[in-house]
Amino acid sequence: MPAPDADEILAGLDPEQREVALALKGPVCVLAGAGTGKTRAMTHRIAYGVRAGVYAPGTVLALTFTARAAGEMRTRLRELGVAGVQARTFHAAALRQLQYFWPKAIGGPMPELMPHKVPLVAEVARRLRLPMDRASLRDVASEIEWAKVSLVAPDDYVLRTQQLKRPGVGSFDAPTVAKVLRGYEEIKRERGVIDFEDVLLLMAGILADRDDIAEMVRMQYRVFVVDEYQDVSPLQQRLLDMWLGGRNDLCVVGDAAQTIYSFTGATPKFLLEFGQRHRGAKVIKLVRDYRSTPQVVALANRLLARSQGATRRHKLELVAQRPDGPRPQMVEYPDDAAEAAGVAAQIKQLLAAGAVPLREMAVLFRTNSQSEALEQALTAANLPYLVRGGERFFERQEVRQAMQALRTQLASAEGDDEVAVVVRMVLGSLGWRAEAPQGTGAVRDRWESLQALVNLADDHAELEDTSFESYVRELQARAEASHAPSVEGVTLASLHAAKGLEWDSVWLVGLSEGLMPISFAQDLEDVEEERRLFYVGITRAREHLTLSFSLSRDGSRSNRRASRFLADLRGGAGLPDAPGAGSGRAAAGARSRRSTAGKPVSDACTRCGKTLRSGQELTLGLCADCPVEYNEALLEALKAWRKETASESKVPPYVVFTDKTLEAIAVKLPKAEGEFLAIVGIGPAKFSKYGGDLVRLVAEHA
Repeated sequence: MPAPDADEILAGLDPEQREVALALKGPVCVLAGAGTGKTRAMTHRIAYGVRAGVYAPGTVLALTFTARAAGEMRTRLRELGVAGVQARTFHAAALRQLQYFWPKAIGGPMPELMPHKVPLVAEVARRLRLPMDRASLRDVASEIEWAKVSLVAPDDYVLRTQQLKRPGVGSFDAPTVAKVLRGYEEIKRERGVIDFEDVLLLMAGILADRDDIAEMVRMQYRVFVVDEYQDVSPLQQRLLDMWLGGRNDLCVVGDAAQTIYSFTGATPKFLLEFGQRHRGAKVIKLVRDYRSTPQVVALANRLLARSQGATRRHKLELVAQRPDGPRPQMVEYPDDAAEAAGVAAQIKQLLAAGAVPLREMAVLFRTNSQSEALEQALTAANLPYLVRGGERFFERQEVRQAMQALRTQLASAEGDDEVAVVVRMVLGSLGWRAEAPQGTGAVRDRWESLQALVNLADDHAELEDTSFESYVRELQARAEASHAPSVEGVTLASLHAAKGLEWDSVWLVGLSEGLMPISFAQDLEDVEEERRLFYVGITRAREHLTLSFSLSRDGSRSNRRASRFLADLRGGAGLPDAPGAGSGRAAAGARSRRSTAGKPVSDACTRCGKTLRSGQELTLGLCADCPVEYNEALLEALKAWRKETASESKVPPYVVFTDKTLEAIAVKLPKAEGEFLAIVGIGPAKFSKYGGDLVRLVAEHA
């Protein structure tokens, strides 16, 4: 098939995407909402520039944040008839340059690149005689990464974290962490090794110190495209600035509403301040959502409409382009096990109806620990699944073994061998069987990996070239592009791991306070990041979307309540009231009606007076149609005051007041003593001790 010409490349783009493709000279900032075709716009811009003779393919460097995204970009460019464009992650691009220029810039062999930080952190802990368990080692390693990508040196760590009000790492205060940072760098120097952040730091340093090398790099790369620009760290921005060398042939694409990696050092400020840094920049907004139904899009817009701060100021209002679909649903369950079983039952129903294949279904959650109950429920329902966010597909031991065995088989395979038969035979020798194994864990994970290769062989039989040789070639190409084959199973993933992906049917589970937003999201900025994470989850769904929460962890006591974000979505064209599901409804009906603070309440909403339906609970005295409205500034101030008070008294914060008590204050805004005493958790003794501070804080923020 001949490569499309320049005009053909523009065909099929909407007006805004076409504007992006035609903006061949930078600086260009594309604000692209979820599902608006940003990758399509970027690749068509590059392809059009090449076909129009404006770009030479080898001078274009497209930067992404994942190997999968880079592989997807290369694949799309090949389909547009454009080869030779470098699409890489920041680290991959920097590492390639560092390996090439190290002998010239430094001399001798390049230091070994460490795959993991934890072993060195453990050595530092032993030298400093700091007790660290496995979780603490991981947390400190993550803090080291944050400091390096944020350009915070060990000697500046204490002051910088104080300025940012960054919490300590576990039980370690900032001075102790600073000692660990210094010790970590010392051990690296002793052993002659570098880490992944050093790759960017060293390359940026070489470009700053060696004008000759900088000139060579800038002669090679003249056009830069950066995807997911809202996730750029200060270190990545420094390297990008060195690559550019003052030039402005730069196109960035991002969405501030999808900033969900602030804890790793990512910041949207470079996206939001792009026009200030690059005078005369062209700004193009992509808001036509081609992914989700109007019902899903409306829910996403509604969530952001209730946001605060920078999220609210820079949100994009999506415009749905797909036909109507089913209304998103919300379901309440008595406990986590019932929630997992209910989701499995819904998946089986959808599968039985033939509407959606398993590979187009996903269950998303806030923390990885939530997957266990879901894995057990899906196994009990005999539903295959894949857990995302772990080891990369082509790096798994069983996949490497399988590819080696397939390459060996290729040497003896005959031309008329059916690819599906050969692949099953080869993988059968490695333990693959047609029936999925029972249970969860490593055995099931291994089978899922091999089954994905079988599924790919079945799909390969539908292509023009059905030979076994072409199948092996495709596997190799996928491995190089980190483009894993799809697994015929339900995807289980954390909300962070789901970024950049999409499915026909999505279940968002565990949407209770403490999980969404997460309990350690204390200030307004943290809560807004949790809102953005929830937004990312909603916008993963193309058609079917179900949101659920449970009232307890194990059914012993109903001590949870729905996420405050769900209150923002109820009523009107948003979510319907949350029905129980099976045992969930029965359990809800059997419970005495209580507020989240545990006090009996009347059967009527304190705001609108509506009578409560059977089985429905009030939240702080309000029905589902009267959503809880927090004074966020007051809640933030109350939590800051509680933290300081607890520290002075040397007691845990919850001993002063629980989160639920502070939330009730932020909702009800009491003024007189009697109004405070009506809130569960505030008795005469506590009011006598803390009442003056509470009255003052409410008066300041109400």
